[in-house]
Amino acid sequence: MEKLRSAVKVIAYTPQSKFLSPFHLSLIPLLSVASSLYSIAIRLRRHLYRFNILHSHRLPVPVISVGNLTWGGNGKTPMVELLARSFADAGISPLILTRGYCGADEAKMLKRQLQGTCAKIGVGANRVATAVRFLDQYGFTSSRAGFEQLFCGNKIEVQSSNNKIGVAILDDGMQHLSVQRDLEIVMVNALMPWGNHCLLPLGPLREPLTALCRADILVIHHADLVKEKDIDALKSTIRKGNKSAPIFFTKMTPIYFFRCRDSSIKLSTMAVENATILCLSGIGYADSFIQRIERMGPTFVDHLDFSDHHLFELQDLQIVCTRLEALELKFGAKPIVVVTEKDYDRAPEVLLRLKHYEVLVLCSRLQFLDYMGSTEERFRKTVVEYLSQR
Repeated sequence: MEKLRSAVKVIAYTPQSKFLSPFHLSLIPLLSVASSLYSIAIRLRRHLYRFNILHSHRLPVPVISVGNLTWGGNGKTPMVELLARSFADAGISPLILTRGYCGADEAKMLKRQLQGTCAKIGVGANRVATAVRFLDQYGFTSSRAGFEQLFCGNKIEVQSSNNKIGVAILDDGMQHLSVQRDLEIVMVNALMPWGNHCLLPLGPLREPLTALCRADILVIHHADLVKEKDIDALKSTIRKGNKSAPIFFTKMTPIYFFRCRDSSIKLSTMAVENATILCLSGIGYADSFIQRIERMGPTFVDHLDFSDHHLFELQDLQIVCTRLEALELKFGAKPIVVVTEKDYDRAPEVLLRLKHYEVLVLCSRLQFLDYMGSTEERFRKTVVEYLSQR
């Protein structure tokens, strides 16, 4: 199954089929049929919501959706973490609503990152039911008094007696139409924005590019890893689908490593300098992860990439150990295994079985780039403006 997932991913992110192998080409007819059926299904679903056959529910608090048009690697969860932390620092208790897909790695990561804040994380495929349960349990406030403090940098403590939910954040919410939203943030991966421009499963698109018209804010993620001409081309494509929404630019900034065996031990990003590294990942788009490790000055970087949300198993470790032994033989020193936070939170007990090797977890945070007049301050103001209009 992992081989098939990897093959589908290669097809989706190869712009021209002439570069595909015979095996990949043999899959295209079946994937094309499935993609056509998927197209019919998403159009039918949207019409069912438009004509109120399927119902979209309004929550009693402002709702921000963070989503995208393609699968994985777009920075949705880091943006959710940034928003939730900013609301919590402003004294507004946020409720994150996430599906908890495939081991709930994103929910586990958010829970660890936001530990000690007033943020609440609701996990479940039925996000309306999950939201209702949390709203009943904690209560909610319709006051907008704290929004002017949003992102101001001054942390405000939330009293336990006033821990009512003030805002809801939909993680991966763009296609989740059952919840009405006040602000739609759409993330775009600058490294590989649209793949082969086809719908799932032939391509990476969950919806056609025309769906960009629903975005209130667009964020081009990993903007620091591409050339300016590529950014200009991407902006031009976005403007064909959405002529007015502000566009912002972000990157992932490495903060530190922690040891898989003891997460309390934090190490500088210099820990991999002059070392042999094996990047091990099961994320949507591993190239950005690998590039950031390469910028830290290691002697050599190898990588093993599995499909997004891959649940590492013992047989996977046999492949990993074989690669590590080959690297050790080639370079004469034990390599270091580096994984992402999502990979760690998905399967920490499996990674601990690599007991003969150091396993480090890279912790990074989303950061805005001041580019083309789009700044973090402007992003803050835009968010506040939309929430204040509710």
